[in-house]
Amino acid sequence: MKTFTTQEKLSHLLSLPVIVAALGYFVDIYDLLLFGIVRVPSLKSLHLDPDTVGTTIMNFQMTGLLLGGIFWGIMGDKRGRLSVLFGSILVYSLANIACGYIPEIPIEDKAQLYAWLRFIAGIGLAGELGAGITLVAESLPKELRAIGTSIVAGFGLMGAVVAHFTVELAGPAESGWSVAYLIGGGMGLCLLLLRIGVLESGLYTHIKHEAGIQKGDFLMLFKTKKSTVKYLKCIAIGLPTWYCIGILAVMSNQFAPVFGISNLQPGEAIMWAYLGISLGDFASGFISHALHSRKKAILYMLAFTLVGVVLLLSGIATTANSYYFFCFWLGLGTGYWAMFVTVAAEQFGTNIRSTVTATVPNMVRGLLAVMLIGFDYFKAIYGVITSVIIIGVIAFGLSVYATWTSSETHQKDLDFVE
Repeated sequence: MKTFTTQEKLSHLLSLPVIVAALGYFVDIYDLLLFGIVRVPSLKSLHLDPDTVGTTIMNFQMTGLLLGGIFWGIMGDKRGRLSVLFGSILVYSLANIACGYIPEIPIEDKAQLYAWLRFIAGIGLAGELGAGITLVAESLPKELRAIGTSIVAGFGLMGAVVAHFTVELAGPAESGWSVAYLIGGGMGLCLLLLRIGVLESGLYTHIKHEAGIQKGDFLMLFKTKKSTVKYLKCIAIGLPTWYCIGILAVMSNQFAPVFGISNLQPGEAIMWAYLGISLGDFASGFISHALHSRKKAILYMLAFTLVGVVLLLSGIATTANSYYFFCFWLGLGTGYWAMFVTVAAEQFGTNIRSTVTATVPNMVRGLLAVMLIGFDYFKAIYGVITSVIIIGVIAFGLSVYATWTSSETHQKDLDFVE
């Protein structure tokens, strides 16, 4: 294993691709969660129902994420990583600026306008993480890949915390939400200028003009049983992340009555969870680096998360602050988000790598809808706690199995094609 001096490490880890990818993911997360934060005040100011219309708009955004993940992933392999870094941020930045001007746009059906703008934003948001992780993974020495990608995700996830405080400081709820959208779009356009100096991945450049290499074929992942299983395992590894965020944090108001908590705010729960994820993502790269193993790092963090879930659901949290503490705990444990996307990038060749890293995290986000359907189904029969336990056993069981049986990718050479 090659050793680096401190100066060499800093030179690699603070290089332009890492900085630009981290800032891009920061803006991405800010914009991704912004609708969830401003859903109620924005829809009320437009005289729309926050529950029914809000659900429709969120479904539009999630559909955009799923379709955008496939589109940008393929584009990243066919046209290059930089094409995605430029195209995706331009799309979601303009969409968010448009969201900020919804009250002034002379269209009667504001609900449809809002929904389609969030759909377009979702398409753009889907490309950021996959392209950033792919570019960083292919640009850094294999000994520093885990730390580099953890820096990208760790810093990027702080965008959730900044989004929360931006909305609070942007002004009255009736108008502050539109200012928050404009700030997000403005940050994206500013970052677009910074990306001009970023160079394309060297590994991709080597195969870009090779006519004999098939690039960006999404169906290639399903042509053999081996590649299909490998791809599905990459998705399964990430399931507990959105189980914790999408159910235990976002739906925290459904658990509050069971635990006797009267003043619990889902927005606060989400903020504390993402603060934990951000710190966990920073830590996961160093843990993997120290253990010389991606699998061990993920398994240890899954075990830490599972302990937090068990304690939370045992009823030990009896106040809002104690519930927020456990949201932070679960976020810290599921901070292997960057690690699991890095593992996906390392499992597949350069000609399909962008497709994998763009689609895998968005597939996990999309599967939250399936978990929520299951949660609602079992809740009607067994109650809230038993229902969330059933979904948790499935999510953690699949994740542990997928991690345990996947091949180790620590220090794997990424200069290969499928």
